[in-house]
Amino acid sequence: MDLSNLKPAEGSVKNQGKRIGRGQGSGKGGTATRGHKGAKSRSGYSKKLGFEGGQMPLQRRVPKFGFTNINRIEHQGINLDTLQQLVDDKKIKDTVDFETLFTNRLVNKNDLVKIMGRGELKAKLKVTAHKFTASAKAAIEAAGGEAVTI
Repeated sequence: MDLSNLKPAEGSVKNQGKRIGRGQGSGKGGTATRGHKGAKSRSGYSKKLGFEGGQMPLQRRVPKFGFTNINRIEHQGINLDTLQQLVDDKKIKDTVDFETLFTNRLVNKNDLVKIMGRGELKAKLKVTAHKFTASAKAAIEAAGGEAVTI
């Protein structure tokens, strides 16, 4: 064996496919299998996203819907059962404020916090938050705690 008779192992190389646009002698020169004229025959052609061949696209056929209030204020809701879970896990003792919620990864640094009334609270807690639901405030005070609005 020498360099003149090297060839790949049997079955390791698949046939190479047709080489398009390599001159008339290849039989695939000229239009290079793209047909004549039209956008798809040109170099640099790319169809726009959502283009439907000139038909009015679905995105423009379907009407706009609804209304977005630009002044909406989003609150991050935290339920009483979550607070009770923190007490059970001994992560909080008697006060809950934004810093404790942030360190326990329940809120992000720019969130507004709203305490919601799902679950029950057995521990006596002083809870500080931006907003409370009526049921949450009643449950905190019934447990002997205090609800402080920031």
